[in-house]
Amino acid sequence: MPQLSDREWTVLTALWDAGGSTLGELTEALRPETGWSRNTVLTYLTRMEAKGLVAIDKAASPHRYRAALDRADCQAQERRSFLRRVYRGSAGDLVAAFLKEEPLSPQEREQLRRLLDEMEV
Repeated sequence: MPQLSDREWTVLTALWDAGGSTLGELTEALRPETGWSRNTVLTYLTRMEAKGLVAIDKAASPHRYRAALDRADCQAQERRSFLRRVYRGSAGDLVAAFLKEEPLSPQEREQLRRLLDEMEV
């Protein structure tokens, strides 16, 4: 699976959220965040299809676009990449950094304790 650019994430997220879209629907969904025109969105979709990121149903009129990748798989790849690049693969260091910067609510602490207990860490 290729490393996704920020803009590819933006397009795929809109497609995942919608479950598939026409060009017009996708342009309207992306416009508030990106300001992209219809032509810009079409350019991204065409390039992303060539990379295997987007599937196009050309039998439909108008054409329908959907993400060709699973959201959970992309998120997992991004987490692994981030962990390797920034924390040298240490999940403990990553969690410790987040916990030092963002306090947890009592409910979140309890969830974390249960998760760690289930993992038998």
